[in-house]
Amino acid sequence: MSVGDSLAAELMPVADIVPPSQRRVHLSDIISLVVLAGFWGASFLFMRVATPEFGPVPLIAVRVLIAALLLLPVLAARGGMSELRGNVGPLVFVGVVSAALPFTLLAYATLHLTAGFTSILNSTAPFFAAIVAYVWLGDRLSRPRVLGMVIGFAGVLLLVWGKASIKGNGAAMAMAAGFGAAVCYGVAANYTKVRLAKIGALATATGSQIGAALCWAPLALWQMPAAMPSLKAWLMVAALGLFCTAVAYILYFRLIARLGPARAVTVTFLVPAFGMLWGGIFLKEAVTWQMVVGTAVILIGTSLTTGLVRGRRRG
Repeated sequence: MSVGDSLAAELMPVADIVPPSQRRVHLSDIISLVVLAGFWGASFLFMRVATPEFGPVPLIAVRVLIAALLLLPVLAARGGMSELRGNVGPLVFVGVVSAALPFTLLAYATLHLTAGFTSILNSTAPFFAAIVAYVWLGDRLSRPRVLGMVIGFAGVLLLVWGKASIKGNGAAMAMAAGFGAAVCYGVAANYTKVRLAKIGALATATGSQIGAALCWAPLALWQMPAAMPSLKAWLMVAALGLFCTAVAYILYFRLIARLGPARAVTVTFLVPAFGMLWGGIFLKEAVTWQMVVGTAVILIGTSLTTGLVRGRRRG
């Protein structure tokens, strides 16, 4: 199979929706989770650099606009524009709740909290997704999955313990914003599974980013910065739009279709580990034993939550 054929297969919609409790996790799903976590882990670094110059709303408006402009011609070339028709409302809703709003809340949080602390708040998304899935979709929370979420979050706390300092007077509002973003991810993941499961990941990613860009454009124009952001800030927002949004959301919506929302959103457990990794590579931060152990605990928790490692079943 060629690279093009492989990409085409990856972007096809999942026709058969298997209940989460019976859905197998394949190696490609685990690779997608790791790659997605790598992109989203880097997004905290990019936002910390660019947000002070752009402001949260203009930064995210440009981010989702870049993603929409990159994804739209790809969708058109693949003949997928017809998938957007009849799904405008759900796509706009998902664009706002899964991208524009949580991105803005996290960007605001990085103005007052360290990247480590913000990643802790972001890592609570699987709990909200699991609760919504249980209440709304009847997705049963088995003991191994609950245990996996607890272990995963414990790993996050171990990983960033001592690095999650709070600075500034707006810390309380920033923490509320971080938790609000996690709630948005939990709601949007389940809504996507219910309303957009029949269309492809590329169409969902494209339509949602277009909707997010259109909704956030008026707010961005109202809050445009007085001074032109630096070239470095523009490069950061370009990376956010291309890698952390356009490519990342294709992977994310594909994972929702394959694994279900509660499992797909466990990618946020891995994000702090990559945040530390990128900090070590690009900011020359030391890699300690605490980081290594914390990452290992997170991987164990994620494996249990996604079903890669299954608990013993009674006959």
